[in-house]
This record gives sequence, structure tokens and C-alpha cells, in this order.
Amino acid sequence: MKKLLLDVDTGVDDAQAIMIALSSPNVEVLAITCCHGNTPLDNVLKNTLRVLKVCNKLDIPVYKGFSKPLLESKRNAGDYHGMDGLGDVPDPDAPGVELLQKEAAAQAMVKIAKQHPEEVILVATGPLTNLAVAVQLDPSFPKKLKALYIMGGNNDSRGNTTVCGEFNFVADPEAAHIVLDRYNCPTYIATWEFSCRSSLPWSFCDEWLSHKSEKANFMRKITALSMKKARSAEYQKEVIAGGGFNPCDVFALAAAVDDKFIKEKDEVAVTVELDGKHTRGMMVLDYMELLQKQHKVFIMKTVDSERLKKMLIKAIN
Repeated sequence: MKKLLLDVDTGVDDAQAIMIALSSPNVEVLAITCCHGNTPLDNVLKNTLRVLKVCNKLDIPVYKGFSKPLLESKRNAGDYHGMDGLGDVPDPDAPGVELLQKEAAAQAMVKIAKQHPEEVILVATGPLTNLAVAVQLDPSFPKKLKALYIMGGNNDSRGNTTVCGEFNFVADPEAAHIVLDRYNCPTYIATWEFSCRSSLPWSFCDEWLSHKSEKANFMRKITALSMKKARSAEYQKEVIAGGGFNPCDVFALAAAVDDKFIKEKDEVAVTVELDGKHTRGMMVLDYMELLQKQHKVFIMKTVDSERLKKMLIKAIN
């Protein structure tokens, strides 16, 4: 069994990633830590509990993380995910936040890694604030992890939030810089442009959402707003190269649960630009090895789309 620790900013694609993890037979989700990002932290916490409820997994511990970045001004993606982060379709019977653990997210991360040395796979699908603080609390924390999978950053300097910046890294550039500098465990990154190029056909998306189950009904409701936005001509032209259904966070999660999912990858040293007027928050790939960094990460290039489709279908059945 793979032991996963999920760090999320639960919007629609985080919800999809969580549901894939919970439906994977070879996976044990040890805990979920929450961070600011797609929506304010209070919404992230409620959304995470809603996802666990529909999956009958409210026994999984959920921890409250940071509500703001280390230095950057707070951002959210309410225009895409909805103001509540889950498509603005509230559930009157949603679980209450009294179910949350008392311990803070960063401390919980460190504790869980100590309890399962070199077994925990950390999957981060939001801003990296919790991860940055965890390594400050315990500099040996990354060495205790089996691997780290990140959805964030970019490899072609094409932004979705700023000119050159992807949302998760732009939302907390300092945190992203700390993580890419100090996490020396095997690290895999699903970048923004990669996820765009790996988008699934809309025909699959329509078929996927037509399934009949409680989970599928939940998915139809929470994705309606973002799907409308994603299918708009303006969004397809300006943001997504090539078009299609792009469940960004799912790519990092899928790679973590299925070792055969990644077909091609680059191994390269990376960092994050902190000072540029137009490039703050942009991930920099050092193919010339001028940074002389010993630790290199794996940048996903191509993946097995058929495996991804099967995971998405299993997640809502």
C-alpha cells in the first residue's frame, strides 16, 4: 500500500484528485492538510470535508494549515472555481469544522513523516506554504519522505495568473522557492503547460459526467461553473493551448498512485524567480546547469491518458 499525505487548497480539481486517491485500491491516505489558494482557507477546510463525506471517508484526519502566503498578497481563483471553491453549490448537510484535527498542518506533516520514515508520498496541489514551514520546523523532514509530487510551476514561461507565472507558485513564490531548494527527496512536477498539453477530450468529459452515482452527481454539480468557463472561446484561446478538459491537480496525484502513468520526463535542476517584474513566481529550469544544484527534479512531459481516464471513472463510481 502506498501511503499518501495530501496537501490541498480544495477547489474542483483538488476534489477530483482526492477522489482518485480515495478510490485507488493500492493507496492509504494518511491525512489531508489544507492551505490557502483556490479559495480562502475556511472554504478549503469545508470543501475537503465535503469531498470526504461523499466518499464515506470522514475518518481521514484533516488539518488546518496557513491562511495566507509567507510574504505575497493573498490570491484566490474564485472566478474559475466559484467563490466557495466548489462551484458555488452549497450543501446544507455539509460536515462541520468540529471534525478538524487540533494540530496545525505543518506540525502534522512532520509528525506523520516521523511515524512512517521513507514511506510517505507527499502530493501538493496548492500553494506550497505548509511545505515551506514544515521544512523550517524540521530540516530533515524531506529526507523522511519517499517522494514529493507537485502540481505547479511552468516550463515554458507561459502563465495562467501573471504573464509568466502559474497560480500555485505565484500565490506564494517564497514558499515555492524554499521547497524547490530544500526538498531533496525524489520530486516530480506537473507544470501548467504540461497539463494543458495533456488535456482530455471534451467528449470524454461529457461521458464521465454522465455516470449515475452519488459521487458522479456531486462531481456534476461542483464542476458546472468551471466547465462552462473552461469551454468558453475566450478561455480556450487565451489560457489553454490546444483546448480540452484539463484537471490540473489530477496529474500530480495520478503520477503518485500509478508508477506507470508517466511515460516521458526530464530530469533537471529548478528554482523559482523571486525578483523579476514580470517573472516573479516563475519556475526556472536549469538545463545548462549554471546553478550547480545537486538535486534535480523530474518534470513530467507525457503521460498515459487512458490510465488517467480509468482513474477518473473509478473515482466517481
